Amino acid sequence: MKEIFERVQKASRELSLLSEEKVNAILNAIADAAIAKMDFILAENAKDQDRMDPSNPMFDRLKLTAERIQGIANDTRHVATLPSPLGKVLKEYTLPNGLNISRISVPFGVIGIIYEARPNVTIDVASLCLKSGNACVLKGGKDADCSNRAIVSVIQEVLKANGVNPDAVTLLPATHDATAEMLHANGYIDLVIPRGSSRLINFVRENATIPVIETGAGICHCYFDEYGDLQKGAAIVNNAKTRRVSVCNALDCLVLHGSRLVDLPALCEPLQKSNVLIYADEPAYAALFGNYPADLLKPATPESFGTEFLSYTMAIKTVSTFDEALEYIYKNSSKHSESIVTEDALHADAFIKQVDAACVYTNAPTSFTDGAQFGLGAEIGISTQKLHARGPMALEEITTYKWVIRGNGQTRK
Repeated sequence: MKEIFERVQKASRELSLLSEEKVNAILNAIADAAIAKMDFILAENAKDQDRMDPSNPMFDRLKLTAERIQGIANDTRHVATLPSPLGKVLKEYTLPNGLNISRISVPFGVIGIIYEARPNVTIDVASLCLKSGNACVLKGGKDADCSNRAIVSVIQEVLKANGVNPDAVTLLPATHDATAEMLHANGYIDLVIPRGSSRLINFVRENATIPVIETGAGICHCYFDEYGDLQKGAAIVNNAKTRRVSVCNALDCLVLHGSRLVDLPALCEPLQKSNVLIYADEPAYAALFGNYPADLLKPATPESFGTEFLSYTMAIKTVSTFDEALEYIYKNSSKHSESIVTEDALHADAFIKQVDAACVYTNAPTSFTDGAQFGLGAEIGISTQKLHARGPMALEEITTYKWVIRGNGQTRK
């Protein structure tokens, strides 16, 4: 592992010599190669799929299709069109003694990513790291190992063809030992970002001896206010819950103002088409009983709340006041994405100010929490912490800065 880390570190220094035009050409070449090698990538992905139970919530994240690979390629091309985050003069001034001081954006150097059954992360991370001048060490899960190795082989072929050190994008073995060595690669890896379950993220946070940016689990809520528009609410809840259930921005709990219980059947009606299982508290269960399929309606238990389902499952919590809704979200949120549906401007403003989350929505679904949707290109993760980066992280969030001091022989007394 030490030899691998040394090679990646060497590659990271070489990346600093590449022009922005060269990097953009490489990114477009990677996108072209992903399309050209689509059959190969899909065949390797099928091997991974064969080893996973389709009922596993991770199966949808694991699965690649021609459409998804085309989308990944499009995201990579989009990253190539974005301005470089490097070399930006963030601050500049001259001291009375003539020293010119500037603060300039630079790469971290080597970024480590630990992730589970999401092979799309492989190319997303590689494209963002290359664009930002960072080398990357990838540690994927064993569930997606064939897919990840196929994608990395395609990327490395492109790097070689363009005279770039292929170690700039390195995939480690899918073993626990590799994870342990990665988390203790002090002096070689500058930053590690875990992407996956709360279990994985907690393990990395508790065991790493190198800096960590947490990309926490997404326990997402939508509060339907007493002043919420029913038509908007039904569309927002349905989209947030069913667009793609295995991702971190999917809705887990609908928080409902008690005065709107009469509207709950209509609010949940679109969910029936996707066979969404609802765990409803007592008032919500009474409102839905007879108005929602009996086999998809169950009484809520304490475990129904504060849970990331990653499936066609949702909880409903009834509250009596706006403040009670805020308090419930505060206690159960993972600080990822939270939403309110309301036509009351004061409630919308108060929700924005008081809800502590990386992304706070008014009259829109949490499904928009995504780097590409935010216009950032592909994302390297969604940070739920407050230090350095928060929310969808892309190019700017994986750079740091250095101070550059230009003098002309000045000395300090």
